[in-house]
Amino acid sequence: MASSPENWDGSYAANTSPPWDIGRPQPVFVRLADAGLLSGRLLDAGCGTGENTLLAASKGADALGIDISPRAIQRARDKMAERGIAARFEVADALNLGPLGVGFDTVIDSGVFHVFDDDDRARYVASLASVLEPGGILYLICFSEHQPGDLGPRRVRQDELRAAFSDGWKVTEIVPEKFEANPDSGFGTTAVAAWLATIRRRLARPPPR
Repeated sequence: MASSPENWDGSYAANTSPPWDIGRPQPVFVRLADAGLLSGRLLDAGCGTGENTLLAASKGADALGIDISPRAIQRARDKMAERGIAARFEVADALNLGPLGVGFDTVIDSGVFHVFDDDDRARYVASLASVLEPGGILYLICFSEHQPGDLGPRRVRQDELRAAFSDGWKVTEIVPEKFEANPDSGFGTTAVAAWLATIRRRLARPPPR
């Protein structure tokens, strides 16, 4: 179940970094950016302190990062100003993206899908569908069932990803990946077993004649 903004804000208290905040972009998104895949109008859903958003913007994307935590968004804006990178950051709820009033060509999800329970998972997928243009691409990284233990977010199987994105989407590829965590996360490793899913929003079907 999604937490309140206050709870997420607590993760970004002064002089602390949550497990997912490694102070640089996730390596998988660096590779995608270098391949020219983080482009066009791009949304970073649950951007945290903005590293992946700023990466995409530095490569030419019209990038917007949103997060439910005002404190995280302020840190992201501070980084943007310090680095002189043109991006945008807004406080918003990933479960209700429609009010943004903007359509996107690309969406990235760095460890957001796996925080939701089953009900909010369905809401999240519907929320993404409300802003990702037909034919647009979602790149999603989440913990996989191959990560030992139960510390941190729930583990996700491939079949769960395919089921969640079965209506109006095409799961193009799901491949093993590593999600980088900061050294103080308690996972026993900084490279957590994950899936990278590439998912396309299906083109709208023409009305029957």
